Amino acid sequence: MPIKLEKSLPAVEQLKAENIFVMDDDRASHQDIRPLNILILNLMPQKIVTETQLLRLLANTPLQLEIDFLYMTSHRSKTTQAAHMEKFYHTFEEVKDRYFDGLIVTGAPVENLAFEEVDYWEELLAVFQWAKSHVYSTLHICWGAQAGLYARYGIEKHSLPRKLSGVYCQEVVDDRNPLMRGFDDEFRSPHSRHTDIKVTDIEHLDNLHVLAQGAEVGLSIVASSDLREVYSFGHLEYDRDTLAKEYERDCLAGLNPALPEHYFKGNDPTARPALSWNLPAAQFFTNWINYAVYQETPYDWKIFEQSALSASL
Repeated sequence: MPIKLEKSLPAVEQLKAENIFVMDDDRASHQDIRPLNILILNLMPQKIVTETQLLRLLANTPLQLEIDFLYMTSHRSKTTQAAHMEKFYHTFEEVKDRYFDGLIVTGAPVENLAFEEVDYWEELLAVFQWAKSHVYSTLHICWGAQAGLYARYGIEKHSLPRKLSGVYCQEVVDDRNPLMRGFDDEFRSPHSRHTDIKVTDIEHLDNLHVLAQGAEVGLSIVASSDLREVYSFGHLEYDRDTLAKEYERDCLAGLNPALPEHYFKGNDPTARPALSWNLPAAQFFTNWINYAVYQETPYDWKIFEQSALSASL
């Protein structure tokens, strides 16, 4: 089954060109199928690029997904046209009375700021609180994962001596967890961040389990026992050339960045980077949709909301 999208969304034509089956809203309205409702809170600067990356991976599932995008009204995007945001994105006020089977919170280039210094922090906290009763499973990515852990558990992020940038090997720690089904013992994933969360910071939390980690990256994937919280500190959604574009951007900005590690062939920045994370990326997102969302999401959201609110009291 396809993902259901507004037919004028820029990502639609790109995905169709890649032979990825997407269905516009006109055609989907004639199918008598209850789609899974997925909300994407896109905090990345290049909105359209991130939309396409995530939609490409979500389209791997045989289930029909209806996708909505969310933005923070307390932050004005400098790199995406306002017309795009107005046409394809919702405000929190517009979605807060709805229920979603899944929520994806992307990363954001604000790692060097304290969480409370981020201009949309209070609005993001409201989304996290709302998700407890209106979303079944939330997938947090990179800074979104760090923000989620800080908001829920007060876990601080730690500055790294230099930016972690490259494609790194991670080891599957818990191969019995449904999110790791189909994975080999090791897999590769891009990482791009200035901060991290230490394993020792979450060891006291019985509800959270480390699913994957790496010698160079530390924590890679963490999830709650019920899979309602999933934290991925890498960027499995990245395209082949995303790290190369980040490196070029930082060079032009005079930041003198180090070459992304284990990425360019022969450490030659003019060489085409090798794509080595496509399969684990597809497997991870498919597992999240299938095991964390589809097989667990409630039939009666009203009963779920009441129980979720009672549990949080």
